[in-house]
Amino acid sequence: MSPSTKYRYALAALFTTGALAAPAPQFWPPQWFPQAQAQGQGQGQITTQAPTEAASTSTLSTANFAAATTTPTVATSSTPSSSSSNSNEPSEFTANPSIGGGGTTYTDSARFRIYGATGSSADAALQMLEAAYTCFVTDLGWRSSGLSYNSDADTAATWYKENVYSVSSLDGNAAGVMNSDMSSGYSYVNVVNTYLTDPSVTVHEYGHALTYHVGNWVDQTYTGAWWEPLANWFADTFMTSELCARARAEYGQSAGTSVIELAKVVGDSYQVIVDGSTDTGNYYQAWPLLTYMTNNPDNFTGLGTDAVLQLNRQYEVGSNETPLHTLQRLLGDTPIGSVIGRYWAHMAYVDISEAANEVFLQQRDTLTYGNLESSGSGSYKVKSARQPQYFGANINPLTLEGSGSVSVEVSSDAAFTATMAIRNTDSGVVRYVDLEGGKGEVTVGESEEASLVVVNTPEELIQYNPFELSSEVQVGLDYSVTVTGASF
Repeated sequence: MSPSTKYRYALAALFTTGALAAPAPQFWPPQWFPQAQAQGQGQGQITTQAPTEAASTSTLSTANFAAATTTPTVATSSTPSSSSSNSNEPSEFTANPSIGGGGTTYTDSARFRIYGATGSSADAALQMLEAAYTCFVTDLGWRSSGLSYNSDADTAATWYKENVYSVSSLDGNAAGVMNSDMSSGYSYVNVVNTYLTDPSVTVHEYGHALTYHVGNWVDQTYTGAWWEPLANWFADTFMTSELCARARAEYGQSAGTSVIELAKVVGDSYQVIVDGSTDTGNYYQAWPLLTYMTNNPDNFTGLGTDAVLQLNRQYEVGSNETPLHTLQRLLGDTPIGSVIGRYWAHMAYVDISEAANEVFLQQRDTLTYGNLESSGSGSYKVKSARQPQYFGANINPLTLEGSGSVSVEVSSDAAFTATMAIRNTDSGVVRYVDLEGGKGEVTVGESEEASLVVVNTPEELIQYNPFELSSEVQVGLDYSVTVTGASF
């Protein structure tokens, strides 16, 4: 079974906390409200389907990757970073059995308690969770899960351990569930015991908890589908990024393989950038945008190590805006279309991170492109079924006619961003050429390959619900291309 099956999760519901209620009267479209939940009225949950196979281990060399990207700055202090709100944090948190029901069998660490597990499995899971806390809270400044979302870090009398419940099974073949206790403002996690030490499940769910404790995205319809790519960003960053290397080393955690699902994120790149449609959506797979924002290889102002945290912190509370609106504020005068356009250009050869690039090099021959059809004489038109929707893209690999000049002209009546991505097949380094007005000429060497990336980048942002896509965001970019010196 493919890796995409392993990491396909099911969203059951999220939170409905009156204190952070948005103007909209409900959090989710009706079909996304939970069925009868064991934890009781007023508590929400997010579920993760059980993985069905282990992730493959890459053995490809990545020695040449560093030359192609900008390395992010990693916090190395053992104390909270300057952006952290946790200056009053105690070294040992207090147990709170009332969150999630408690139990008589448990294992403790400084900031977590696991109920229903003892011995090596519990110890390994606690080491993993402490490493995740150290990376995201201590080093990167996320709000502590030891604090209620409505408490003040400087005045809170008690910081509570995050409760994690190791269980034999969960409804719907779920591997993990992040729950919220509405009255207290705390989260807790249930994980099926066979996945307790799997970071793609447990850190994913803990990522939901950290998002919950920031609070700003709670009870907002238009952030709903974004919780899942964010949780996968937490898991992938923990497993693969240098940002978590210090924390992993401190707690004896090995780096892992990226959870990126290229068959979806590249193969269906034309879809709305975060699409929560049932069965066909991409919202679990859309997290590479967040990794691009974090690593910031193009040095955009407003992006970098804390960009994802700021996407939460700078969200206008109660506004029900989309995270893309927040992102535009972070970028200042830089148009969001320029950033999304360059993100998709990087996805042509997936050089957003070393770990993601390894997976691309393994899987590239299996990926689906086929966005264009020939009109004759070097002219092409996008297939109607593959027209890029709201901030979606087409990645179009070129067949080169040897080394030399390649001229491209993209035409459309709607706003778009076009970029040439040119990769050196010896070094792995990728260079990018913006096609101003859709037109440009590049010189491609003998050891280079090239792709044309066309992105639907509307001039105005749209308020949209990823779970109920409007006709406006589903309008595809109809464009044509003329090329000389190559073909598609």
